[in-house]
Amino acid sequence: MSRHRSLLLPVFLLGFLHAYIGSRILPDLPVGLEFRIVGVVFLLVSCGLMLLGLLARSFPRRLRSDRVAAAALFTAGFFSSLLVFTLLRDVALLAAWLPLSAEHFQMFETASAVLVVGLTVFATGVGFANARRRARVKRVEIPLRNLPPALHGFSIAQISDIHVGTTIKRGYVDAIVDAVNALDADLIAVTGDLVDGPVQDLAPHTEPLARLSARHGAFFVTGNHEYYSGERAWTAEFKRLGLRVLLNEHVVVLHRGAPVVVAGVTDYSSHHFNAAQRSDPAVAVAGAPSNAAAKILLAHQPRSAAAAVTAGFDLQLSGHTHGGQFWPWTLFVRFQQPFTAGLHRLNNLWVYISRGTGYWGPPNRFGSPSEITLLRLVPAKPTDVSGALEPVGRVLASEERVGATPCEV
Repeated sequence: MSRHRSLLLPVFLLGFLHAYIGSRILPDLPVGLEFRIVGVVFLLVSCGLMLLGLLARSFPRRLRSDRVAAAALFTAGFFSSLLVFTLLRDVALLAAWLPLSAEHFQMFETASAVLVVGLTVFATGVGFANARRRARVKRVEIPLRNLPPALHGFSIAQISDIHVGTTIKRGYVDAIVDAVNALDADLIAVTGDLVDGPVQDLAPHTEPLARLSARHGAFFVTGNHEYYSGERAWTAEFKRLGLRVLLNEHVVVLHRGAPVVVAGVTDYSSHHFNAAQRSDPAVAVAGAPSNAAAKILLAHQPRSAAAAVTAGFDLQLSGHTHGGQFWPWTLFVRFQQPFTAGLHRLNNLWVYISRGTGYWGPPNRFGSPSEITLLRLVPAKPTDVSGALEPVGRVLASEERVGATPCEV
């Protein structure tokens, strides 16, 4: 009974919002009755699909359909944009109500209704194409003080937030692995949220990760979605695939004789799932050699940065934010995380936040494209080490697209 009651709110809310959009947009479109009926039917189907999407994981496994879930997620992205543009239109109409004559106001109502539909189709189409293509390679230079010559040009390929699950399958992961291996990096960092579902369902689709290849190996830290999906089982599976899983621990790699500390922490929220796995950069670096040429922390959430500064790290690599994934949510991530995307500096710590290599939920990346990041350590200049909490450092002007291959749904 309580479960059914908990569904009443989303049912009511989705129904109300779809009705709001229909009442505000359909009457003002310059179309005949038959097209308005099509619009009503579309909104009803949209509402139904989104409700199915919310309920999908509660269905018995034999009744689940990735195709239905994928359609629900695509619809959710379309609906999100449609709702935002409808709200913005109403604000514009309110502002135009007094200064415009009745005739001009009616013209504005019609034109703005058409614009809402057009912008929604455009944003959803572009966002879908950006989400489903293979991520582009973004090249970033990290200037570190006192960097020994042996580490000049030391390279790290970072992937993050792939979210293998309903719409991201083996073909998508294969394309990412091919692109990462082509970079011939010294080290690969996988900063969490690889999966959205249990091992028994998704293991065939994460299998390509076993092909990741770098001179010093591939390292993984947990994200919050690993805990939603069964962290223990996934940790064992990632180890089987050859990833070095760092759970509040570190390793020392020697590159041309220079020691580099590579540490990793569990997700910032991990203690809510397992008190013994509370994220702690200080524990992760404990016992590391004091003569290390560079100390690098892999931490899924940017919120680990403050503790990373205290622990004495030089560089933190994170993900989690997706850069907001698609507009207008790109504007709101900053209220939940200290950094949204890109390269930033906090005291003596560089923090790089990937926008993610896949996507979560709706296959939509409008205004925040996915990325595979290739980071290179370079010796710092005096101008590279000033400031705090600033988006500084150097991102190379070229953003290389490493092919675009079809990905299976």
